[in-house]
Amino acid sequence: MSDDLHHSPVAFSPSVEVRADDEAETIQGLNDQLRLIQEKTAKDYGTAVRGVHAKGHAIVKGKLEVLSGIAPALAQGVFSEPGSYDALLRFSTLPGDILDDSVSVPRGLAIKLFDVSGDRLPGSEADTTQDFVLVNGPAFASPTPKAFLANLKMLAKTTDVGEGLKKGLSATLQAVDAVLETVGIQSPTIQTLGGAPNTHPLGETYYTQVPLRHGGYIAKLSIAPISPHLIELTGSKVDTSNRPDALRDDMAETLIEQDSVWELRAQLCTDLEKMPIEDSSVVWDEKLSPYVAVAHITVPAQVGWERGVSEQQEQAVSFSPWHGLSAHQPIGGVNRVRKPTYEMSTQFRGAHNGCPVHELRSLADLPTRGMTIR
Repeated sequence: MSDDLHHSPVAFSPSVEVRADDEAETIQGLNDQLRLIQEKTAKDYGTAVRGVHAKGHAIVKGKLEVLSGIAPALAQGVFSEPGSYDALLRFSTLPGDILDDSVSVPRGLAIKLFDVSGDRLPGSEADTTQDFVLVNGPAFASPTPKAFLANLKMLAKTTDVGEGLKKGLSATLQAVDAVLETVGIQSPTIQTLGGAPNTHPLGETYYTQVPLRHGGYIAKLSIAPISPHLIELTGSKVDTSNRPDALRDDMAETLIEQDSVWELRAQLCTDLEKMPIEDSSVVWDEKLSPYVAVAHITVPAQVGWERGVSEQQEQAVSFSPWHGLSAHQPIGGVNRVRKPTYEMSTQFRGAHNGCPVHELRSLADLPTRGMTIR
């Protein structure tokens, strides 16, 4: 499949990263804002939830199968040779509070692979998992860690604001976003605050948005539906009228009917100026380097959300792009500041709930009906 690579990929080197002088200060600011969000929501709910992507809509088990015959530059890390891995998938939405689904915000997809071997990232040496964290947009809303902090401050200010006000704001922002799209403009800020199109999560394409090492190279990853029944959902709107958990309900209806398959794709960096590492808001041009399939993810027909069980499963698991192999090291400023902030958010959940979150060893470790988390 060498024809899939239009230009020579850039080799990874630590020199592609350039740290800002005030990065430590920015990390402290991010930690402060996430803690503020989590303290507010823990007080409201009586239990601590994630600082971002607090509301889950489906948590399902599947399998990732690495494809054969992919180009050597793409066959890196967990994709280095054909094989399969058990996988856990969690679909979510952005805010740190659990909102009515009529408040439409970007969707997230986190994936955890099990029994992965290889050199590990710092802090995950004792683990055997590989996480990928994705959102349904090709680039991050903020170009730099400092801009990320500014956006998080906006989210923190809206946390715990009356839900009725958020519904009204979201409806207005969705209308504004629709008008902007007619003239070819997208505003990540408007979408983050509730103006994202209220589309079906199972029809969306998800992106890491920020770059990762891809073995000896650099890449962004995406996950796109390839099952016909999922493709039919692409762009379809979800009716959220008087349905606070409409996304859970509609996803569950689809997931239980038949097996669902997605394609995992890698986009190699071929030009450091046009595909920058330290500006996460830049969409990498697919004319310079297309997304190429490296694996399939299959989710057998199953219950997408089981009340009383899925909530326990969500609390028992954490996802971070820093859980994994050195071959998939997150790179760039936004990724660097995510490591300590994700760790802080997970530690807050564990400490407040009196139950530290331990990294899973296998799908069998996931709570099931009748189990309690200890």
